[in-house]
Amino acid sequence: MLIGEVARRSGVSARMLRHYDSLGLVRPTGRTVGGYREYTPEDIRRILYVEGLRSLGLSLRQIARTLDDPGFTPSALVGDLIRKTEERLNREHELLERLHTVDAAEPAGWQDVARIVELLHGLGSQSAARRQQAVLAPAEHASVPAELLARAVLTESDPNVAGALRWALARAGDDGGAAILASGMASDDVVIRRRAVLALAELPDDEATAMLTDALGDTDTTIRRHAALALGARGVTRAVPTLLGMVVEGPNDVEAGELLGTLARDAKWADRIMSALVDELAAHTADSAVRIRLTQALAEMPGTIALNILRQLAHDDDRPVALIASALVKMLEERPDDEPRDAADQ
Repeated sequence: MLIGEVARRSGVSARMLRHYDSLGLVRPTGRTVGGYREYTPEDIRRILYVEGLRSLGLSLRQIARTLDDPGFTPSALVGDLIRKTEERLNREHELLERLHTVDAAEPAGWQDVARIVELLHGLGSQSAARRQQAVLAPAEHASVPAELLARAVLTESDPNVAGALRWALARAGDDGGAAILASGMASDDVVIRRRAVLALAELPDDEATAMLTDALGDTDTTIRRHAALALGARGVTRAVPTLLGMVVEGPNDVEAGELLGTLARDAKWADRIMSALVDELAAHTADSAVRIRLTQALAEMPGTIALNILRQLAHDDDRPVALIASALVKMLEERPDDEPRDAADQ
């Protein structure tokens, strides 16, 4: 079969077949009387082998070695091809994400693009100081895409850089960042969920509040506590049970007690919170540390609504509790008369 017919049937151009011949990769077995290349069925089969291996990413040199070495085994070469292909795909995926990030920022000019690329390079640095500097550098031209900051928040392990990222994300506004944080909250990795809830705590919008409310049901105690503190500061009463549990259990009990006091300024919730604190006191008669924390939380209640309870605790059998309650009673009784009273205390 002459070269033109081989090219037509195999789909390999005559020029490429001549190149294969010059390399010694596929040499036609015979020649016609006129000197034209003449391919046998075995030659054509070799051409198809070459094309099949090229489709896997092998170089022509690798193909020649593969076909001519009878002792060659493909496993090592195929494994190497897999690794190289995965590396190439990762680079291309990173490039695609970078292009999407630049596009999402809607740059007005190349200065905007340069700023975003600079930030991307900075965030990719091995140096935590360099990453933090990249986040805090003033953006004179382009605004930093919230989506980029949110992605970085979920992967950042350095607490200082993470804090800078959360600050920048809160300033960036709602531009896709909340959606990325939502994916973080759905992660099976508890570390990622913790990073996400901390970032959500600094976003003031309703979407963040809704996700924080959902986080109250998370299986991780730390996440529930972060969510409750953020929600309590926003006046969301769904956080009350978790805040009460924080007072009982200890971590962040001071902040939790202060937030319970703030939420109790709503007359509809004052009695519920007071009753819950009193019930916990009754349930922990043998645990002095818990009773001390609950006593301190009572002092955070608005006005003097907890004064009578504290007076009773001033005579408690647990001396540390009694001493703390006595000091708190004195503080409340010496409160200036002109100090504003809350609705719950009137």
